[in-house]
Amino acid sequence: MSRIVLGLICGLIFACADVGLMIPMSFPDKHTAMIAAFISRFAIGFVIVNIRLPWPGWAVGLLLGVLLSLPDAIVTKTFGPILGTGAVGGLIMGGVAGRFGQ
Repeated sequence: MSRIVLGLICGLIFACADVGLMIPMSFPDKHTAMIAAFISRFAIGFVIVNIRLPWPGWAVGLLLGVLLSLPDAIVTKTFGPILGTGAVGGLIMGGVAGRFGQ
């Protein structure tokens, strides 16, 4: 599968999963928070699959998942959940990219 298509699929799955985790939470502006989370996680998924670094896929995913989640964590002051989902999602998508990306 091409990396572009795989990136779109991984980005959509990661974004939907993260927004799904946000449903039971309460925010002052929940709609805006969910849209921002969707866009952020979609971008992370797309970038992880489409970047080429000379490391194992899981390592690239972990690094980029945490690094690209850090601005959201700083702004919201919610480091654990945001960096945690970024790390786990990055590991998974990095592994998928290493195995199925061409």
